[in-house]
Amino acid sequence: MASKALLERRAADVPVQQDKDILAAAARLAGEDLCSIGDLSSSEMRAIMKLGHDVKLNPRDYRHALDAKQMVLMFEKASLRTRLSFEAGINTMGGNAIFFDQTNSPLGERESIADVARNVERWVDVIVLRTYAHDTITEMAANARVPVVNALSDFEHPCQALADFMTLEEHFGSATGLNFTYVGDGNNVCHSLMLAGVQLGANVTIGTPRGYSPDIEIVTKAREIAEQNGCEVKLTQDAQAAAENADAIYTDVCVSMGMEHESTKRAPIFRPFQVNETLMSKARDRAVFMHCLPARRNAEVTDAVLDGPQSIVFDQAENRMHAQKALLLLLLGGLANVEKFSL
Repeated sequence: MASKALLERRAADVPVQQDKDILAAAARLAGEDLCSIGDLSSSEMRAIMKLGHDVKLNPRDYRHALDAKQMVLMFEKASLRTRLSFEAGINTMGGNAIFFDQTNSPLGERESIADVARNVERWVDVIVLRTYAHDTITEMAANARVPVVNALSDFEHPCQALADFMTLEEHFGSATGLNFTYVGDGNNVCHSLMLAGVQLGANVTIGTPRGYSPDIEIVTKAREIAEQNGCEVKLTQDAQAAAENADAIYTDVCVSMGMEHESTKRAPIFRPFQVNETLMSKARDRAVFMHCLPARRNAEVTDAVLDGPQSIVFDQAENRMHAQKALLLLLLGGLANVEKFSL
């Protein structure tokens, strides 16, 4: 794959063990939580990207980095990519994953979240949560003495955004200066993508129907970061305008988990925001199509686009594992066990 050659050239130019961003991020993030992309600085975002690329290219170097580390996955929502990518990721670095199904018993229902945190921290090294309420994530983080990772809440999906921008870097070499467009619902995925994009210097355009814009606090924060990094954030209610000159067009389902009762209402509202061949033709010739999956085929995206040559959705899915491995390495101090970082 061409992206592998690009990454190999980059690795040859700057040995990863000498990368100041990675070393600084390792010192800063050890033992910390990731509740939001906003928890990361721009330099920490770049470090996760660089480490993710190296983990993907050189998996043997990290085979024992997390020996004996225990990770618990506590999920209130169904999952394919998130669960398997976290499990495979820690397992290939010597650690162990424990899955705790909360789909029939939301966290905080049987006992308080604080009490759950004070128990679980005694047994494991990191808690990975996939929940409905974002407050569940932040409350667990406030009460646990081990890192807590947001594997999806109704407000953000930071691990998805890490993998998505790692994928964009593979295809374009850098996210800096890219025109990144998201069309659809201004939801949790949209929030994390906005923050990740501007932290890496991308110009972010969000196209949503009236009444479905992203949270104003996220928009404000993203614009503050964009100003610091020399990029911009645009909001529009015109999908065609949003797609103009885009390097990447991204969409998600218009009905997130837990909102199925709104399906009938939302269908006609979001129809003009479907990513189809006409919409993709507004983008640049080199543009890619992205989706966090699962996709509702021929709803928010047509088969022709999802399965077409511009689609990189399965690269995104693969990179969930590599980006999350990089994140776990930094949160759990795993680089101390990697030879090239301990020289």
